[in-house]
Amino acid sequence: MVEKVSKADSDWRNALTSEQYRVTRKKGTERAHSGEYWDNHAEGMYRCVCCGTPLFGSDTKFDSGTGWPSFSAPIAPENVRNEDDSSFFTRRTEVVCSACDAHLGHVFDDGPAPTGLRYCMNSASLKFEPKT
Repeated sequence: MVEKVSKADSDWRNALTSEQYRVTRKKGTERAHSGEYWDNHAEGMYRCVCCGTPLFGSDTKFDSGTGWPSFSAPIAPENVRNEDDSSFFTRRTEVVCSACDAHLGHVFDDGPAPTGLRYCMNSASLKFEPKT
């Protein structure tokens, strides 16, 4: 169970860049191949840019060919939450941070074994912490 993080919208706006705010608080999406981490191959951990919750490890990151950082599984299932997303005239599964409700991206069922899942995340929603 993760501890909930709650802030006023103005506090989120002040703490994040305009792109991070647009993506995480307003459910935006960055352009493919434009984010900082889509082609990152370093070892480490990806945390929520808003609250620091550990989300994904580099050991589950793979090149999906989509231009967004893609992972086969979260570090801990309780750290992310799935929600129905019917925007853009399609039905998808949105992934949010369980602690602060930040929009992270979407999950699809076309990923590699063993999970078969592709967590397609926005770089703007992540903060990479290199392994030391």
